[in-house]
Amino acid sequence: MNKKPTILVLIAVALASTGHLIADTSSTPAGDPAQRVTGIGGFFFHANDPQALARWYQEKLGIDLVPSDYGGKPWTQEAGPTAFAPFPKDTKFGKEDQCWMIDFRVNDLDAMVAQLRASGEKVKVDPTVYPNGRFARLRDPEGNPVELWEPKRHG
Repeated sequence: MNKKPTILVLIAVALASTGHLIADTSSTPAGDPAQRVTGIGGFFFHANDPQALARWYQEKLGIDLVPSDYGGKPWTQEAGPTAFAPFPKDTKFGKEDQCWMIDFRVNDLDAMVAQLRASGEKVKVDPTVYPNGRFARLRDPEGNPVELWEPKRHG
C-alpha cells in the first residue's frame, strides 16, 4: 500500500479537498459560537519560486499540486487532529517576515459571516460563486488574513 504521509501541521500550497467534515453544532457548550470552522481549506504563503516549491511539497511530502482547472483533483487530507497554535512573535520558529493566509472550511458561510459581524468583526464576502464554492475574508486581531470557504455541495 502506497500511503501518503500524515502531516500534523498542515502546510499546503494546494487548495484543500472539496470534501468537508460535518461539525455537530447542535450541542455546543454554553458560550461557544454556534458556527465553527470544519477544517483547513487552504494555506497560502509567499515563495521566491512557487512552482519549484510546490513540486518540492509534492515530491517530498506527497501534497498534490493545485489543479489547473476546477475539474482537477486537489490534494485531499486525511481526517484527524491538526495543531493550531499561534506562537509569540519572538519565537525562533520560521521567519519574522513570513506572510501567510489560512483558509478555513465552514458548513454555512452566510451563518458564519452573520455570527462574526454580530460580534463586531468586519467580513467581506466575495460575491462570486466559484465552481468550488463561496468565500469570505477577514483579518485576525493582528491583521493576518483569514479566508472562510464554504465548499460547493455536490449531488
